[in-house]
Amino acid sequence: MQKVFILFFTLFISSAFSSFQKKMPKETIQWITLEEAEEKFKQEPKPILIDLYTDWCGWCKVMEKKTYSNQSLIKYLNQKFYAVKLNAETKKEITWRGKTYNFNPKYKTNDIALTLTKGELAYPTTVFVPANNDDPQPVAGYLEVKEMEVLTKYFGENKYGKVPFDEYSKKFRSGW
Repeated sequence: MQKVFILFFTLFISSAFSSFQKKMPKETIQWITLEEAEEKFKQEPKPILIDLYTDWCGWCKVMEKKTYSNQSLIKYLNQKFYAVKLNAETKKEITWRGKTYNFNPKYKTNDIALTLTKGELAYPTTVFVPANNDDPQPVAGYLEVKEMEVLTKYFGENKYGKVPFDEYSKKFRSGW
C-alpha cells in the first residue's frame, strides 16, 4: 500500500510540475518598427537587427519558428539590440535616416528593402545596423541559431569595424 501511495504521489508531483512548466510564459522578442528603433537609437545607441521578410517566404517562416524561438537568442536580442521585423513588401511609407521610402511596383517591394540589401533582394535577409550607425550589413538567407549567435555577438559586443569577422568567427566559442 505504501509503495502504491509513493508511486501515485510521484506521478502527481511530476504531472503538476510538467503542467507548471507548460504554463510558464516564454520570453519573446521585443519587435519594434524601424522608426521606433531610430528614435530609441538616438537616446541609447545600440545595434539594430532587422528581420527582412515577406508573407510568402517559406524560409522566413522556418526562421521565425526555429531560430527566433530560441530562448538564448531572444534574451540576447532583447538585451543588446533594437529588433525590427520588416515586411519587405509593405506598401506603408517608411521614413528612416531622414529619407522616405515607398512601395516600388517595378520590384514589387518597398524601396527600404532595396536600400537595406544594397539592391540584392533575398528573403529572409537579416540586416545588422552597427551601434556606430554605420551602413547596414545584410546577411541573406536562412540562419540557424548557431549562425545567428556568432553574428549577433559580433555586433552585440561591438566588434564590427574593430575586428575582421573572419578573425572573430575563428576564435568564437558557442555558448548556446
